[in-house]
Amino acid sequence: MLIHSASQLITLTPNPQRGKKLGELGLIKNGAVLIQAEKIIAVDSTPELLARYPHEPGLDAANCVVMPGFIDAHTHLVWAGNRAAEFEMRLKGKSYLEILATGGGILSTVSATRRASLLDLKAQTRQRSHEIFRHGTTTAEAKSGYGLELKSELQQLQTLLELDQEGPLEIHPTFLAAHAIPLEFTTNPQDYTNLICQTMLPTLKTWWSEHAPHQKLPFVDVFCEQGAFTLLQTRQILTAAKVLGFPLKVHVDEFENLGGTSLAIELGAVSVDHLVKTSPDDISMLGKSSTVAVSLPCTPFGLAESAYSPARAILDADGILAVASDLNPGTAWCGDMQFVLALACRYLRLTPAQAIAAGTINAAAAIQCSDWLGSIHAGKQADLLILDIPEYQQLGYRFGTNLVKTVIKRGRIYPVQSPELKESSQ
Repeated sequence: MLIHSASQLITLTPNPQRGKKLGELGLIKNGAVLIQAEKIIAVDSTPELLARYPHEPGLDAANCVVMPGFIDAHTHLVWAGNRAAEFEMRLKGKSYLEILATGGGILSTVSATRRASLLDLKAQTRQRSHEIFRHGTTTAEAKSGYGLELKSELQQLQTLLELDQEGPLEIHPTFLAAHAIPLEFTTNPQDYTNLICQTMLPTLKTWWSEHAPHQKLPFVDVFCEQGAFTLLQTRQILTAAKVLGFPLKVHVDEFENLGGTSLAIELGAVSVDHLVKTSPDDISMLGKSSTVAVSLPCTPFGLAESAYSPARAILDADGILAVASDLNPGTAWCGDMQFVLALACRYLRLTPAQAIAAGTINAAAAIQCSDWLGSIHAGKQADLLILDIPEYQQLGYRFGTNLVKTVIKRGRIYPVQSPELKESSQ
């Protein structure tokens, strides 16, 4: 299939973009892409590819922008229930940590998720996965973390594995049993930390080899934060996970700087996420490391906070900056990466070009898949968007409306108007 007549074809670079190089779009005017099966075969101008492949079936982009599918590198996609009442509490003056201390916050969703059956979890999560796919997310990282007990945590991973097989959204799972201290361990949180290290992680590795033998191990993540896991507990969990071969991620510096960023870099974490209270020393370390800094602007927006990630400082330090949604029931029930880009332009002070790169090729690096996702180059997976706009600057400029006209995932066409996200017959 030859996708042709794109007003602007955004190819990006094949590898992540560091520091001030962020925003190199690799634009091809009147661009075209040749796809065979699930892979990109050739990328060039429309006249060039039409001349070389005159008999290929075509898909006319009709003078619209064509770009890689968004990669959402941080979501809590699977949960049950909602926390609308908690939203009202925050509007009345309660802080997030105050709500958490009274059994609300994460613990409220934990209760609902523990009660949910696998069928219920799949139904609720499927609806969210289809919604973010319609808005252009073709690949998403997705965390467990709303069970805080082994049975429920594994059920969430099972949900994600089955929905990944079902498609069309591609899902990369993360094990986040260290999301909060469950109520039954509040008198001795260290016992829960020991349980994760001594029982949950070894059992997870065995379970994964049985349920997903052909997939890489999931990420292991920890919420290193006041009221969640201390720096020492975070080190214990991450070290245990690393010994077992799990790749690492860490929630850090959302409300307090406990030293999680420097710890994550020391242990070779793939990414550190949130990064609101990150210190200049930590930012300098990020610039010298391969750990991806993942900013989640929907979260401070959802909490009506004024502080966002110091994105410009991270770029000045030569860091690898990505953006993601943090889709979750408590602080950011929004998986629309177009809105993430709009926030990134306004509050992280990124240009539209920088925001696009941060939500595609750099986001791919944050989930270890930039070798085959995140840009439009021969040999990469054919995950593309056709946007109903003539120039890329409208991403970030516009918000509150879906600019995606067509999603192409693994070479299959999905018109977003399709209520069941069925593949086009074209």
